[in-house]
Amino acid sequence: MSFSNALSASSPAGATPDGQGGATPPDPDRSGPAPATMAPAPRARRLMRACDRATLATLQRPTTAQRSPDEGAGATADAAGWPYPSLVLVAFDHDGSPLLLLSTLADHTRNLLADGRVGLLFDGTAGLAQPLTGARLSVQGRAGRSDDPDHRARYLRRHPDAALYAGFGDFAIYRVAVERAHLVAGFGRIHWLSAAELDLPAAPALAAGEAALLDRLNGEGYGPRLAPATDGGKDGWSLTGIDPEGCDLRRGGYVARVDFEQRIHDPESAKLMLDTLVRPPDGSGQPGGSTSGTRTAGTRPDGGGGT
Repeated sequence: MSFSNALSASSPAGATPDGQGGATPPDPDRSGPAPATMAPAPRARRLMRACDRATLATLQRPTTAQRSPDEGAGATADAAGWPYPSLVLVAFDHDGSPLLLLSTLADHTRNLLADGRVGLLFDGTAGLAQPLTGARLSVQGRAGRSDDPDHRARYLRRHPDAALYAGFGDFAIYRVAVERAHLVAGFGRIHWLSAAELDLPAAPALAAGEAALLDRLNGEGYGPRLAPATDGGKDGWSLTGIDPEGCDLRRGGYVARVDFEQRIHDPESAKLMLDTLVRPPDGSGQPGGSTSGTRTAGTRPDGGGGT
């Protein structure tokens, strides 16, 4: 069992939680496959789960008949059917389904309510000198509103600042049911994956016990013990989610991800996995790990949970 690096889409490679460069690269002596040699499906899942934001593409709906004054002259019938890209914050259900917090005041929400087909681009190329050599994942699926309180809780743990506006009447959680994905892992490494091939796992027992487990682990100080090795202080880190393939951490505007080498399915196996990960190989001292602390840009409600 080991740590493995997974940077969010907003993260410059080599960034550290204090905003300085010089992060330590992944330890080549740690076990587990390197991303370049990993099979397409697990690499796609790791890339996706590490991201805290994405580009959302919806199909622009016809607007002429129901145009509001603030839509402006550009909102014409000519725009109908055109791709409409926007920035959204994202969390994930335990099975890897993307979760979005959207406002009905936003164009992207009105678009997906008219046609639920959406695309999401997860970008793992930030900070690379040659971005086209890096990995990115395009996900296609159908978005629908979710009133499941667990989806809402999971999103707000991932994005706690969203609690400031999540209760507004126009905001709701939308879940994307993934149908296929397109992974570009670098030049010449291109793979289409069906939902079945993507192999998104379900873990109902873990989902049911996640909130209580997080309370316990954060109460026992697991967050700082799993913090990126490049973060000297490590104080302030907390776990925000545990899924079958890893756990998410946050400290203010910084996020980090710890990937598991094998899937876990319930709170007990998650606790055993984390107990292994927080200890160094010799079993003494404070653990490090090769996760990377990453700075995310500040967010604010803009009427649509994105731009």
